[in-house]
Amino acid sequence: MYAKRRPPARSAVVPLDNYTANLPILDSLRPTTIFALRHDGEPLRPAHGYPLRLVVPNLYARKSVKWVRGMELLDRELLGLWEFNGYHIYGDPFKEQRYSR
Repeated sequence: MYAKRRPPARSAVVPLDNYTANLPILDSLRPTTIFALRHDGEPLRPAHGYPLRLVVPNLYARKSVKWVRGMELLDRELLGLWEFNGYHIYGDPFKEQRYSR
């Protein structure tokens, strides 16, 4: 029996209660994207994102997420909270990418 081949992941989704952040998979794999467990050598405190904090500096930190508890890889793009409310997925201020509408 052969395993069914899955399509490649295009997007990562980080759910958090009523908030969802989406992140293009290529941006999640950049060397500047950080999944932080510690700060200044100490474990993260709850106020600073314990147990895990996602920092995405190349997207103006707009896609950064405190309190990451999971991540789902998808073969399609799913709107996050900001995009669902009309914001552009990248939001580059130098390209005037504020809204997608």
